[in-house]
Amino acid sequence: MGFVTVRVEKPDDVNMVLGQAHFIKTVEDLYEAVAGSVPGAKFGLAFCESSGDCLVRVEGNDTGLKTLAQQNALAIGAGHSFILFLKDCFPINVLNAIKGVPEVCTIFCATANAVEVVIAESAQGRGILGVIDGAKPKGVEGPDGVAWRTGLLRKFGYKRG
Repeated sequence: MGFVTVRVEKPDDVNMVLGQAHFIKTVEDLYEAVAGSVPGAKFGLAFCESSGDCLVRVEGNDTGLKTLAQQNALAIGAGHSFILFLKDCFPINVLNAIKGVPEVCTIFCATANAVEVVIAESAQGRGILGVIDGAKPKGVEGPDGVAWRTGLLRKFGYKRG
């Protein structure tokens, strides 16, 4: 068995969700979950089928994001994994809908950060062990950081007051 990391390739202004599911209809169910959660959101989704034809199944409403999802799914190559790229919405807007899809087993990350996927590879195939999401901490938040964070949340409308 070997271990590799695969860097997710994406523009800085694109958010992503990486997860694992278990059935061929996952790609269509995730499409419906995202499309029904945020009208006007642009997205591309790819799902790695892990039996039968073992194809990457691709859906979405944005050609560029669909291509991005397909390329990253092929690079990751882990059975039953899915990768979703989002524009004009944030993962927080779709995560509950995604988690509510019966086939979804795990969400590894939801972020706009740089991501590396840690993969184990055996003779049978590949599996995701985890992710490296962004950079390591540089210190502890102080009063200025608290003020910035709480102001930002209110600016976006996630908190009132």
